[in-house]
This record gives sequence, structure tokens and C-alpha cells, in this order.
Amino acid sequence: MNTIRLGWIAAALLPLTFIACNKDDDNNPGESTQKRTITVENVLNSRSLVESGTYKGEGTPPVILPGQSVSFHFSASVGQTVTFASMYGWSNDLFFAPANPGIALYNEKKEPIEGDVSAQVKLWDNGTRINQKPGATVNHPGVADTKDITEVNGADAQGNTYLPASSLVKATLKYDGDSYFTLTLTNTSGGTANETPLSPGVWAVSYIAGGQLLNDAPLYKAGQATANGLTALAESGDNSQLYDYVKDNTGIFTPLSPVLVVVYNGVDNPIYKTGENDRGQGLKNLAQQGDASILAAALEKLNGVKKVYVLPAPSSKVLLPVIGNQAGGVVSQDLDVVKGDRLAIATMYGFSNDWFFASADNGVDATQTGDISTSIKLFDDGTAIDQFPGAGNAQFNLGGSTSAENKPISEIPNPNAFTTLPAINNIVKVTIK
Repeated sequence: MNTIRLGWIAAALLPLTFIACNKDDDNNPGESTQKRTITVENVLNSRSLVESGTYKGEGTPPVILPGQSVSFHFSASVGQTVTFASMYGWSNDLFFAPANPGIALYNEKKEPIEGDVSAQVKLWDNGTRINQKPGATVNHPGVADTKDITEVNGADAQGNTYLPASSLVKATLKYDGDSYFTLTLTNTSGGTANETPLSPGVWAVSYIAGGQLLNDAPLYKAGQATANGLTALAESGDNSQLYDYVKDNTGIFTPLSPVLVVVYNGVDNPIYKTGENDRGQGLKNLAQQGDASILAAALEKLNGVKKVYVLPAPSSKVLLPVIGNQAGGVVSQDLDVVKGDRLAIATMYGFSNDWFFASADNGVDATQTGDISTSIKLFDDGTAIDQFPGAGNAQFNLGGSTSAENKPISEIPNPNAFTTLPAINNIVKVTIK
């Protein structure tokens, strides 16, 4: 994973300014005030790849023979790319892959790209075997070598010649709508001087944040030694080791928006109620754009609401997840509460169309202490059509504009239609002291 600089991610994700706001209600007469501190943390152990997978031919062994095709389906937003790798089967250690960071999916006008993208496919030497003349009689695995990964552009170091990769592998993009693409790879090497089967392969799509890919070289790095199971693919067509590595780096990455905290007494949770539609008080703005200010102002006016706070991170506006050895974002707020007070929070799942984390049901006893993370659930506000989280071109924090829908607020199932999430308390940690 690339080194991530917190500032540019935060500035690009949610460039809004938030302040705390209070409602000056007196505590209940005769009740003693208790001091509490609520702390909210993004404890997600994030991943750099939003999606990945494998592909293979239909025969035994499952190679892609000349004239045959394979396809895979994925979601991607503007700025994201797709990459893949397959062995040049009749070689010692050559493989096909796009140049990093992968095949572009949108043009400068942010329109999906369709059609022949074969020009972006290249042929690479893994550097672990001395090349022989490619063909059906090549000696596997051949003589060991210790070179870095290099592009094979017309000829290899031993003088063997090759047609351009685009003449041997045809790559075709089709836009399926709603941020989904299908990439089809066709073996077009038949009848050429470089006829070869293609091995089963691996593909991946990286997250993008602040306009930069979190992982711009998921499968290999040109000019560096091979790693992470690529050798097994390049030498013998075994994609399992590389996919194990890629799968370990595929999962969830999301910031949390500034956190709304409300203290109330004698009323139900004033933020939302499942089964009802968004009340039009600003929850939509929080769930779609991470802007809690409108909801905070509306809650301030409600009977039973005692205090409302919006907690920005001290330096970055959003709470970033754990990135490598960089701790996730954390915010705290001191509270004055009395017996009978309830507490609820809400914060946006930053890489979504309208998902938000919030206290379930009627919040929690505001005077309690300890870890209350299990009281937090993930909800769909029902005001925007959902897309793959972190790979949807209509998501606000990926530069998009959501498509409206009108559905009741509901809890997000896990696994859901798009992905499998960690347990919510492994994303959002909330404690009261």
C-alpha cells in the first residue's frame, strides 16, 4: 500500500467546516449533574483494494486457448482503474498485465470508457527464469534468474522476438450502467509467431481517496523484484498464491464524517426511526455528504433535546480508518448529564451514497460508562440509490451526484448486496468515561 498522507485525503473527502453547537437547557431540577466524556474512534483496519477476483478458462486445465475469451464484472468510480495478470503460457516466466496503475475506466469528461482497450495491455518478464524461445516446447521451469520485472517490448534479453501484447490479448470494456463494467479478455494469439495459451489470472480494483489510488501497483512493480506469489503465476500459471495476497488486501476503507452527538430526555431518539422515511431535518445531508450542521440546527429546536454537538477531528475534519501503522481518527466531547438522560450519535459511512452509523433504537443511558460500541448499527437513509461502497460514481465523496430514491430508513444487512462488512464495533468504537 502507498504511504497515505492524512491531510490531502481529509481535505478532498469532506471539505466542510463544522462547529459544535449547544442547546442551553438547564438540567432537571433536583438532579445532580454527572461528568462524562464520550469518545468516538474509527478503528477500521482498512484495506487498499475495493474489489478483486480470479478468472480462468472452461477446460481442463482451465487455460484460455487461442480464440477463447473470459470476462469479469466489477464496479468502479471515476479515477479508479482495473488491473489483471495472466501467464504467457508457452514461456518460462512471462506474463500479460496492464501497465500500472491499470486500465483507465473513465475519460477526462468523467464518461465511462467502452470498447477496445488492448493498447493498455503489456507483456512482462518476471525475471526469475532465463527466457527460451517461446513455444509449446519451452522447458518448464528452465534455468533460474534473479532480475527485476521488466517490460518485454519487441524482444527479450535473450533476443527472442514478440509481437505487441495487444496483438496477442484483446481487452474489451463494456459499461453495464450504475458504475459497473465488464472486462473481456480474448486470446488472439492463434496463428501468430507467438501463439500461446493464457493462464488463469487475478484482477483487482484499488480504492481512490483525494484523487489518488491507495494502491497503484496491486500485482507487480516494474523495476523491482517479483513478490507476493506472482512467480507461481508467471512460471506455472498458478494464480492461487497471488490471489491469496490480493484477497488479504481487499476489503473495506471508509472515513467517518464529523460525529453528531445528541443528549435528550423524555423523548425517543430524535435523529431517526427505522421503518420511517427521512424526516427532512438534515439527516439526508449527513448520510449523503457528511454534513451534520443542518441536522444539528434542527435538533436544537426540538423539545426534550438538551445538548447537540458536532465533533470534527482536531486536524482533518474526518475520522480516517487505520492505514498501515497510522492510527484511526478519534474525537472526544465532555458532557454534563443527569439521571434519565439518553445519548445518541450519527456519522456518515463516508464511501457510500447514503449510509450512516447511528445509535440503535432509543440510544443509550447517558450516565453509563464503558464501551457502548455494540449499540451502534449501520443504516440506509433511503434517500439515494445505493452503489458498491467505495466504487460508485454517484457517491459524494468520490465526486459524484447521488440519484434520489424514497424508501424507509432500514438497517444494512451484513453481508449485503455489495460486500461483507466487519462487525460494526470493528469500524466504530464508542466509549463513555
